[in-house]
Amino acid sequence: MKLLLFFTACALLSCFSVRNDSTGRPHIDRGEAKAAFALLNDIRQRPDAFQRELGISSLKGITRTPLHWNSTLAKVAEARAMDMARRDYFDHTDPDGFGPNYHINRAGYTLNPDWLKQKAANNFESIGANHPSAVDGIKSMIIGKNSPGFGHRKHLLGLDEWNASLNDVGIGFVRVPSGSRYQSYICVIIAKHDW
Repeated sequence: MKLLLFFTACALLSCFSVRNDSTGRPHIDRGEAKAAFALLNDIRQRPDAFQRELGISSLKGITRTPLHWNSTLAKVAEARAMDMARRDYFDHTDPDGFGPNYHINRAGYTLNPDWLKQKAANNFESIGANHPSAVDGIKSMIIGKNSPGFGHRKHLLGLDEWNASLNDVGIGFVRVPSGSRYQSYICVIIAKHDW
């Protein structure tokens, strides 16, 4: 009987602590990140099938080269999204003045030294905030909501020579249940080692 009470108490305590963590702290949702990755590759492979859904008259010029999931870039994207959630900011440059190129290279995904000359440099990151899902975040960035000059669309769909040459991807999606200006953050890093 004592053993049963002990296991019941342990189960209740573990439920309580998980419940507290999930309601008060930001958490990474890898399932959402993988769904966003699948959607992004699907749009790149079959752009005509998404024109109506995205409300874009033409998706011509999209590179049809599939993106390859890169675990290092995924860890950087998760860390970037989590940092924004924990420190309650939304920017390509963190509060310490470092940009995505710095974080990517520091994680072990080596970049051309020319891309590291400015500590706030960003050649590889698209970010979004306050989307109910990572899929919604990808769609919003492609549509161009809150993205000056459609920069996210160019990056995500490889619409110019530079972005078409990028082929490794990592996505991080973080939910923020409370205590932040935003309820979620998505970070998409599409990169390559050298030109």
